[in-house]
Amino acid sequence: MSVPTTSNGHPTVGMDDEFLKVVKATKRFGTTTVFENIDLVVNRGTVSCIIGPSGAGKSTLLRCINALERLSAGRIYVNGEIIGFREHRDRHYELTDKQAALQRSKIGMVFQRFNLFPHMTVLENIVEAPIRVLRQPKAEVLERARGLLARVGLSDKETSYPAHLSGGQQQRVAIARALALQPELMLFDEPTSALDPELCGEVLDVMKQLAHQGITMIVVTHEMGFARDVADDVIFMDGGAIVERGTPGDVLERPVEERTKKFLGSVLARAPS
Repeated sequence: MSVPTTSNGHPTVGMDDEFLKVVKATKRFGTTTVFENIDLVVNRGTVSCIIGPSGAGKSTLLRCINALERLSAGRIYVNGEIIGFREHRDRHYELTDKQAALQRSKIGMVFQRFNLFPHMTVLENIVEAPIRVLRQPKAEVLERARGLLARVGLSDKETSYPAHLSGGQQQRVAIARALALQPELMLFDEPTSALDPELCGEVLDVMKQLAHQGITMIVVTHEMGFARDVADDVIFMDGGAIVERGTPGDVLERPVEERTKKFLGSVLARAPS
């Protein structure tokens, strides 16, 4: 029996489950408001692409979801668990550093820069967190790490150091490292922006594979082709607010808001002919 899929070919099993919920989220740095009163729901197994100009608050929102930044107001829930806090008898208590690290381990994040440890081999980079943070058995983690390297097409690089890899290869290692923690949610912050154009494809191909495997993903990206082909929904942010949200066809091809139309027009104007 075939499994129902979305228009972009993702399995729909479990997609009715509300997985990420952002409620009235606001983030300020001093007197500067990065975003304000953001409400967002992402369902399990879906791929959401966030697009928008620089300074719109996209990357900061991801960092708040992963508890790398603390919200100024509002709440974020992942799989029913409030980020950065624990609830007890209707009261919220801030997590300790150790508790926050364990919570963060459930959310994989891939950054613009690869952030690999330069003094560690590829394999050592991947196994470090599961062994040191989660205290998982070394043999089990090594087996999983080698499977992930095969998954991202880098089985022959496990003893290499980051300096000996191309940018695209380093980013694929970073993806494998995030997956090694067996996260419930994957966040990607402009994962190809630091890569030469010819290296972007190999990273985007790995991300497409993950999408088709039903992993819940939120991707901040400037790659409109990827958003069109892979996303279940596209979120346009500008000025610290969600301006428009819908299917890739609706937002990218039939935008309603003038700010969305202007942004997409500028992106198309910059695209190579």
